[in-house]
Amino acid sequence: MSTVTVTDTGPAPARSPGTSAGAALALDGVRLGHSPAAPVLDTVDLRIAPGELLAVVGPSGCGKSTLLRTLAGLLPPLAGEVTQDGAPVTRPGADRALVFQEDALLPWRTVRANVELPLAIRRIPRAERRRTAADWLDRVGLAGHAGKLPHQLSGGQRQRVQLARALAARPRAVLMDEPFGALDAQTRAEMQDLLVEILHGTGATVVFVTHDVDEALFLGDRIALLGTGRVLAVPGPRDRAAHRSPDTAALRARILDSL
Repeated sequence: MSTVTVTDTGPAPARSPGTSAGAALALDGVRLGHSPAAPVLDTVDLRIAPGELLAVVGPSGCGKSTLLRTLAGLLPPLAGEVTQDGAPVTRPGADRALVFQEDALLPWRTVRANVELPLAIRRIPRAERRRTAADWLDRVGLAGHAGKLPHQLSGGQRQRVQLARALAARPRAVLMDEPFGALDAQTRAEMQDLLVEILHGTGATVVFVTHDVDEALFLGDRIALLGTGRVLAVPGPRDRAAHRSPDTAALRARILDSL
């Protein structure tokens, strides 16, 4: 497998001091993969600002999920250093939440109990867990489904539960691996809008892996294009009307040409 160098040539979006609880993530000279003899990504230099939403796109097998798992602390780098707020990332942490394409809900736990799970692991008192879970289920539009089991929900509803579970523990970074990839187009757009809505005001840093160029252009402040190793700023992020602008159209064509 060929390797790709990723170099962050532009600054991450500026954030005013004290306005974000998000984590600052960085990769410095990082080589990623499972074997030193066959790295997936080589010499990755990347800065992700607190509160930024970085979309990651690229062809299959280029290392998108590997990058995400390394940021999560699940896969140590083969070389270089991965840091959060300047401290090395060496293991998974409670302040970094993972959201997968498969909802990964525990089938024997109710919707409420699934959302409460990360809070229970952190030994949050039961009454507080219940209040927090109820608040997040309301925010994702599932207040009336708390007592159901996952198999009683639609795919979109299960992803809403997974999102509520990830955010209930107030993580400083949310790492999302194609979370909407299995959904139909209408549900996918609804989930994108929901993500934008509920992230507003949380300050969380988000790294969002996707195959969908239009999804990346809508959600991302910047796009890490692993197929070429470039990191590109997005004009008009989180604005549906921005896709009609010449700058966005040119960026879309540039990304598609690289895939």
